[in-house]
Amino acid sequence: MILLDTHVAIWMTTDKQQLSPKAATAIRDASRDGGGVGIAGPSLWEVAMISAKGGFRLPSTLAEYLRYMESVFIVLPITGTIAERSVSFSQNYPRNPTDRLIGATALAHGLELVTKDAGIRSSGEVRCIW
Repeated sequence: MILLDTHVAIWMTTDKQQLSPKAATAIRDASRDGGGVGIAGPSLWEVAMISAKGGFRLPSTLAEYLRYMESVFIVLPITGTIAERSVSFSQNYPRNPTDRLIGATALAHGLELVTKDAGIRSSGEVRCIW
């Protein structure tokens, strides 16, 4: 299994052309190999927030789009381990709470994170694909 950052999950469902070739290949391979493609539970909330602020145009209603995301991705909920890990990143890791929960989800499950986020990638604290 691999974990998608929120923006990658949005692009997977609305505009796959935004993905890097390496990201697209990793997602395709994870889907084919049966490991699956996951998102962190907080990504659903982030999608709702981005949508509410007009950050992207939904292909349907928000409720329908969120249900669709739940049907195509494995949603990994926040656990105590993830909550604890999310507050122990170094100063090099982005301060955004959702980024921290997503990164902690990847670490807790031993997954690579597919992300374009330069701050997450440059921190070196989470194995990333882009």
